Amino acid sequence: MVFQKIAQTLTGDSNAKALRTAAKIVPLIDAYYQKYLGSLKTQADFQEEFTKLQTRHLDNSESLDSLLVETFALVKAAAKFLCATNYEVLGKPTVWELVHYDVQLIGGYVLHNGSVAEMKTGEGKTFVCTLPVILNCLSKRPVYVITVNEYLASRDANWMSLIYEFFGLSVGVISTNQELEEKKKAYECNIVYGTNNEFGFDYLRDNMAVDIDNVVQKDLFYCIVDEVDSILIDEARTPLIISAPDEESTDQYKLYTSLVETLTENDDYNIDEKLRVATLSEKGIQKMEKALKVDNIYAKGGFRVIHHIEQALKAKALFKRDVDYVVKDNEVLIVDEFTGRLMPGRRYSEGLHQAIEAKERVKIQRESKTHASITFQKYFRLFEKLSGMTGTAKTEEEEVYKIYGLKTVVIPTNKPILRQDLQDFIYKSRQTKYKAIADKVVELYSKGQPVLVGTSSVEQSEILSQVLKLKGVKHEVLNAKNHAREAEIVAAAGQKSSVTIATNMAGRGTDIKLGEGVMEVGGLYIIGTQRNESRRVDNQLRGRSGRQGDVGTSQFYLSLEDDLMRIFGGDRVQRAMTALNVPDDMPIQSRFISSAIEKSQTRVEGRNFDMRKHVVEYDDVINYHREIVYKKRRQVLASDSIKANVLDYLQELSNNLVIQHKQGKTYDYREIFESINAIHESGSDSLKLEQLENISDEKELREFIFDFFVARFNGLVSNSNQAKLNDALRFLYLNTIDTFWMEHIDDMGYLRQNVSLHAYGQKDPLVEYKQQAYLRFKDLLVKIRFGFISSIFKALLEK
Repeated sequence: MVFQKIAQTLTGDSNAKALRTAAKIVPLIDAYYQKYLGSLKTQADFQEEFTKLQTRHLDNSESLDSLLVETFALVKAAAKFLCATNYEVLGKPTVWELVHYDVQLIGGYVLHNGSVAEMKTGEGKTFVCTLPVILNCLSKRPVYVITVNEYLASRDANWMSLIYEFFGLSVGVISTNQELEEKKKAYECNIVYGTNNEFGFDYLRDNMAVDIDNVVQKDLFYCIVDEVDSILIDEARTPLIISAPDEESTDQYKLYTSLVETLTENDDYNIDEKLRVATLSEKGIQKMEKALKVDNIYAKGGFRVIHHIEQALKAKALFKRDVDYVVKDNEVLIVDEFTGRLMPGRRYSEGLHQAIEAKERVKIQRESKTHASITFQKYFRLFEKLSGMTGTAKTEEEEVYKIYGLKTVVIPTNKPILRQDLQDFIYKSRQTKYKAIADKVVELYSKGQPVLVGTSSVEQSEILSQVLKLKGVKHEVLNAKNHAREAEIVAAAGQKSSVTIATNMAGRGTDIKLGEGVMEVGGLYIIGTQRNESRRVDNQLRGRSGRQGDVGTSQFYLSLEDDLMRIFGGDRVQRAMTALNVPDDMPIQSRFISSAIEKSQTRVEGRNFDMRKHVVEYDDVINYHREIVYKKRRQVLASDSIKANVLDYLQELSNNLVIQHKQGKTYDYREIFESINAIHESGSDSLKLEQLENISDEKELREFIFDFFVARFNGLVSNSNQAKLNDALRFLYLNTIDTFWMEHIDDMGYLRQNVSLHAYGQKDPLVEYKQQAYLRFKDLLVKIRFGFISSIFKALLEK
């Protein structure tokens, strides 16, 4: 077997050990596969065998691990059976021609074991999923398959549904704008496909629901993440947030934008491109103070003024149109820097998005008040078992392991990779680089060899498109402004004479199959227009060529004006080229320079990892709070007797009132008296101060206050329908939780900003944040309990 030969050549490292372990299951699977082919003749036979395996797991407590070999063999045999079956009998007119090969069995084994399987483009990751998905369905618990966009979720679910439904398993797809009933029906299926965003938002919406029937995600058991690096790393940089507009005016954003537009780089402010920060100089600070007519913006302007100035400056200096975002239909839309796709519904936080809107003179949407929020890191760690697959994860394996606890296993290809990865061409200027790229595309186009040109921004793709139009080269452009035909464009990128310009890795998940006669002219030719900050993104682009043993070529064209080159030592190369009198249009090829670029990429990757790890460390704190609050919320949603909570809280309230107002061996009876009346809002005629003053024993005082509250509560609800009362109490409880939780989220955000100042005092901000967060969370729980009690008396008295 191919993979065994490769594994045998690898010694010592963990990947080789993982492959050697996995290799042992393949002959065992093959033995059962041959047996099933000989004995199972109908769909009913296969379903009966599947039911037997399910019974062994559920009734006989045989583990899923122990049933892996037989289940994988059964799935493979089913795929073979479908290849020779009349599809109309099964109600599916689809042509089925897939049977698992050895390395796909290895991939399925890795996924089931809760690891990341790195499998190159074209190795059939979508099909690999069927093995661990069906195995884990033996548990009769839902399995989620998560993709990067809704097109892929729908396509993969429809494509693989034949083999799932062959075993009697149901398949659902979740998407945006689904009606609740439709979404609930999808979640009730054995296998659920959808995007990371939609799964995450559904989780948040579940934890804002006021009716248990509206909760859709009831069992976070096992999920497989497709394009795991994109979802668990790239998109995990920003949290999912459900919010509503705040009431604050948007005029302030226009004011601060107009102020920073008067500032000049290197005079009023400075940019650190490595750290991607912009800071005011002393002169810039003075200019702002003069414009705002204050002596000291840091003293008199307050935190909010400084915050708005910094965000407006960041929008001006660091965020570029058609690179970081696009303006479409009078709206600012974020462009994902790794995929080139638009991110509708996602907005920069802390007023940055509003600052960009003011800069671009489009409608400014109000800043939002957060109702619920979670990072992808936290959401995916909620599952009992998590695994993922991608073509490029090895360069990020440390982060994937440290954040998610997932090991990465590189699976050998089914056929040897024949693609040639040529050394980089390096030019003096962007202009000469673009000209050289255009000339190369014309050369390849003239002989019919398909070309995929990968750019890093909308701006780059449009420049190259204009150049190719002038040269008469017919081509397709795929970027954030033109993504509606993404799958169609990418699928055709391997046809003869096809020229495709794609921003970063738009089109991931769609195979590029070579057209007739393309192998003879050299296969798909990949051109990279610059090196990205991440080696992984470069590898993704290269990997689009050379699938399943196809021939192909990849080459990157760089210039000394590229951001990565300029920031990380391009000046040294510039001096060398000048000293050697290298003509502007002549490229140089240097292993030393290419190696230096990779080292720069490694440093940037390390820095970005540290930043994301830092975010996770802070989010771990509020995630602990979130888990407790959401757990309590679920208990309230499912409870048939909220009244029991009321009595518990009344007891706690009574005890606390006595303890808080105890002075030595006596009590501040007036304070207790006023606190009681403030809570139940019934007026002083319902309780006399003298009644309290006549009680000196602490236990007796507590019991008196408790009995008073209970009697008052029972008097208000004695004539209530118990079911309706429970619903009313549930609503009040949930509303109280949500109100104080939203305030807590905002409070924690301000706390994080404030503790950052502790770094100047040689204190660890994270330690201070944890200490302050603990105290504030204790306060939150008290507020929820007593706020609930207070809202009950107020609501019942208003009836």
